[in-house]
Amino acid sequence: MSEIEALALALGAGCMLGAIFYGGLWWTVQKGVLSTRPALWFFASFWLRLGIVLMGFYEVATGDWKRLLACLAGFIIARIAVTRLTREFAYAD
Repeated sequence: MSEIEALALALGAGCMLGAIFYGGLWWTVQKGVLSTRPALWFFASFWLRLGIVLMGFYEVATGDWKRLLACLAGFIIARIAVTRLTREFAYAD
């Protein structure tokens, strides 16, 4: 696999990890505010999302700072996308 392909895959993986992290955050807020035990929702969700993202970054990087940087760029792109999508979804109600 060429370096460009590896970086593109890392970027895609970062987008996926970001979507999981920020989409999970949005879902947690939706469920947590209606729960009788919101602290449990937020605490458990945070650690689960953090664990998934850290393991994902570790697996994607495999010791190469360029792949780590590409994954981080994808993660940031996903943050922007999820923020825009959830903003539009929130105002649709």
